[in-house]
Amino acid sequence: MINILVNELKGFLRNKLFIFLSLFFLIALCVVTFFGIIQNKKQVEAQKIAKEHIRLQWDEMEPSNPHSAAHFGTYAFKSTSILNSIDEGINSVTGNVLRLEGHKQNDVAFSEASQSLLISKFGKLKPALIFQFIIPLFLIFFSFNSYTSERSNGRLKLLLIQGVSLKQIVFAKAFSIWIIGVVLLLASVLVQLLFNSTQLSADTLLRLTLLLSVYAVYFFIIVNLTVLLSVVFKNSTSALSLTILIWVIWTIFLPSTIGKTAEEIFPLPTRIDLKESMAEDRSKGINGHNPREDRRQALEKATLEKYKVEKLQDLPINFSGILMQEDEEYGNKVWDKHFGSLYNQLKAQKYIYQIFGVVNPFISLQNLSMGMSGTDMHHHLSFLNQAEKYRRVFIKSLNDEYAFGGSKTGERGWKASNEFFRSVKEFQYQNPTFRSFYSKYAIDFFILLFWFFILLILLSFSSRKTLDI
Repeated sequence: MINILVNELKGFLRNKLFIFLSLFFLIALCVVTFFGIIQNKKQVEAQKIAKEHIRLQWDEMEPSNPHSAAHFGTYAFKSTSILNSIDEGINSVTGNVLRLEGHKQNDVAFSEASQSLLISKFGKLKPALIFQFIIPLFLIFFSFNSYTSERSNGRLKLLLIQGVSLKQIVFAKAFSIWIIGVVLLLASVLVQLLFNSTQLSADTLLRLTLLLSVYAVYFFIIVNLTVLLSVVFKNSTSALSLTILIWVIWTIFLPSTIGKTAEEIFPLPTRIDLKESMAEDRSKGINGHNPREDRRQALEKATLEKYKVEKLQDLPINFSGILMQEDEEYGNKVWDKHFGSLYNQLKAQKYIYQIFGVVNPFISLQNLSMGMSGTDMHHHLSFLNQAEKYRRVFIKSLNDEYAFGGSKTGERGWKASNEFFRSVKEFQYQNPTFRSFYSKYAIDFFILLFWFFILLILLSFSSRKTLDI
């Protein structure tokens, strides 16, 4: 089998069309990978400048009212990793900057897609786009007649007469074409390592290795499927037509259809409905209980009893700061209720989408590609949760300073010092490690391996017979 495999590779190298297409894809992939790295580094640098600018505003802030500073707010930046240059995932749609301020939780803004004139269904030209759409077509083109051409020109009979089994011939051809796809993958990975050698961590190397393995498995699925159809139909035209049809269904039709199905099963509220429901719960109380005015009166009574005074003006602290923090605490409960439900629905949609990988391995590939690159929904929700936790600590520190920093009730003109604002820590996003997220992708790994072994078994079974050659 090794000799057949070597001969197949030598045959490819003697094919001028193969050499041309291989060089074209190799150069194109390296160029796209390189420019993706450059773009990613520019984004990281722009984000660094913006963070420094925001921090400088706080460090140079003149003495001012902490409540005004809470409305002035700050920003949380979703940091990028070097793998974002391979697959941008949902980042171009969701954005990477979140404004943090008192009384409300904002949406992520400033997505790259919203600032680009080059918006398409397939997004920007990234290595993942070539891996998922272009290279599979390239492999299909060289696989569809690998068996039928040998059968039609009589070479297959000669090989069988020499004692080589049909199974060995078929798998040698499949492996030789698969190796071509792996070489293209390795070229892209090599460019990544070459230009990001100083930014590699253990987690990044693990993700990069898994990313390479996932695409290699998918390429093997594509090649095996194409060769299998070639063996079954014994006709190049039929094999090519059916393989292209399956590829179109997998990559274009099914993802959209399955995505809409998941949305129908677990529908999400509109942004307007969500905000109105949250505003109502905050004002009238969650589920209509404990409205805002009742909460204020109860807090006022409890505070007066705690400090043993009869009027707010007699308090040694500023009741306004306590009241604002209490409103924040209640708003956090409202946020947890509505966004907790929203996140659960998003995760349920994601799970439904993952399950359908059983009928479409391309879905599992996309999920794993974005997951390994840190650009999928799970990583985005991690950023939102970290930013919200920071926002709560950030606003509480401002409200506590207003309440206990030296002002008294009614002193609206009181100002906190510059030293206080300099002491407020900035948001630092911690990219989650893959080890902490691996369970979320177990089903995708399992489904991709399921397709791998099923096609391996089917190809092995179909190549047992040597009759009717």
